[in-house]
Amino acid sequence: MGETLVRLGNAQEIVLNRLTSAGVFKTKSEAIRAGIMGLDKEYREFSEINPVEDALAIKKMEKISKEIKQGKRKVFTMAEVKKKYGFK
Repeated sequence: MGETLVRLGNAQEIVLNRLTSAGVFKTKSEAIRAGIMGLDKEYREFSEINPVEDALAIKKMEKISKEIKQGKRKVFTMAEVKKKYGFK
């Protein structure tokens, strides 16, 4: 997960405090993430239907591939899976 430093003005800090105090969001970080996703919906820089979901899927696949190469995940053959779960 990436990390970004954001400096807020007084107005933004007040809004975040109100949103978290009212229980709309548990944390300021959660509110900021929701705001960023709202901006994505509003401005849609890309014409694809779900560019964010595509990017997240690619990032997850790259992570899994790296873990397999490092031996942190085991890969099973179709025959092993069928045998394990009793499929024919």
